[in-house]
Amino acid sequence: MEHFIWNIDPTLLHLGPLQLRWYGLLFVGSFLLGAMILKWIYKRENKDPIVVDNLLVYLMIGAVIGSRLVHCLFYEPDFYLSNPLEILYVWKGGLASHGGLLGVLISMYIFAKKYNQSYIWLVSRVSIPGALAATCIRLGNFFNSEILGKPSDAPWAIVFERIDLIPRHPAQLYEALSYLIIFFILLSLYRKITPTFATKLLLGVFLLLAFSSRFVIEYVKVRQAAYSTDLPFSTGQMLSIPYIVLGILWVIWALKTKK
Repeated sequence: MEHFIWNIDPTLLHLGPLQLRWYGLLFVGSFLLGAMILKWIYKRENKDPIVVDNLLVYLMIGAVIGSRLVHCLFYEPDFYLSNPLEILYVWKGGLASHGGLLGVLISMYIFAKKYNQSYIWLVSRVSIPGALAATCIRLGNFFNSEILGKPSDAPWAIVFERIDLIPRHPAQLYEALSYLIIFFILLSLYRKITPTFATKLLLGVFLLLAFSSRFVIEYVKVRQAAYSTDLPFSTGQMLSIPYIVLGILWVIWALKTKK
């Protein structure tokens, strides 16, 4: 059986010593697209959208710092604790989505305090473009031929020729598709339910669906952590469990306090 061969150059443009990579383009582009969606939400709810540009800066800084620290401390702790300066070399790669979300949540708290906005209102709305950003980031991983799936004989398996000649599950595309579906679910909910109920419900739905998807897809991923444990779960799955539990509790709370 012949499989699709993926061998695209992860660098889109070479500008002298500088490089424009697909991952960077998708990462930044996802935040810019998210800012457009947030401005639409702000206008829809009669709020001043001018603060969204400042919010974008907070979100990007929080996402990068959080994702980098969690990757270094949970996926390759021995290396980074022995070489702490390497933590600063973000351009070498190594970002964990669990930490990215944590960093975003913290940055939004700081933003909400500074600009006197409701934190729960803010996180519920940001969850909508957040799912779309997660889609773009996983597409960036696909262009980088990273976060590989396990070997597979499925007809849709892909050969990442820059890595090896083994057909594998396109785990990055599985995640990207799941996050895109979650984006449309959140957007549909936001448009159909009252703003007050949306404030309570959306973040819980995002946490539950996004990290449940991540937990399941981890079964077809090559383990990313540089160490192994006796536990039946991967590092990505163990980091997903608290978010899933929080999502369940959040949705239950939202439904119970709907009135």
